[in-house]
Amino acid sequence: MRPALIAASFALMVVTVRAEYSTAEEIAVALPDKATIIATLGLEAHVEGGYFARTFQPDHRPQVETPLGPRYTMTSIHYLLTDNSPIGHWHRNESDIVHFYHLGGPVHYYMLHPDGRLETAVLGPDLAAGQRLQLTVRGGVWKASHLPAGEYGLISEAVAPGFDYADMALGTRADLLAQFPQHAALVRAFTRE
Repeated sequence: MRPALIAASFALMVVTVRAEYSTAEEIAVALPDKATIIATLGLEAHVEGGYFARTFQPDHRPQVETPLGPRYTMTSIHYLLTDNSPIGHWHRNESDIVHFYHLGGPVHYYMLHPDGRLETAVLGPDLAAGQRLQLTVRGGVWKASHLPAGEYGLISEAVAPGFDYADMALGTRADLLAQFPQHAALVRAFTRE
């Protein structure tokens, strides 16, 4: 989609919201709270932190072969960080993952690449401030996420080849400190040990 068309679509959304709601309080009332999101989307606690629910797996397609066995061609989830579970702890997936921002506060991402390079990104609604609506993290990259403020941040993830727990490693503080000593503060901040 061209930038001018995106800007026009966003302006139309803003005008539509302003036409339906006359005050900021009415807009805030229209947004669900975290309990409503968890219940409505059927989210459950995730091993890395936050909450999730798988939303799609293509049972109608043959699985693809990977070095670790057959996998769905793609899977997707809703993923929620909250003020009482604000950290997605360091983990690494073998598959590529595209993250999509939906609602709530900005979610901060930290990626540690195999060469030691740190990459950061913020998924959120404030595009003028450099926040993004989408983020791709390639397989083999360590990532952590954090909700620094707000009641919740809701995203979705599309994973290809599809997610399998056998393809995911949770980072331990000792291993990550040994591999990325130059990023010790971030490693300590987003590991459980």
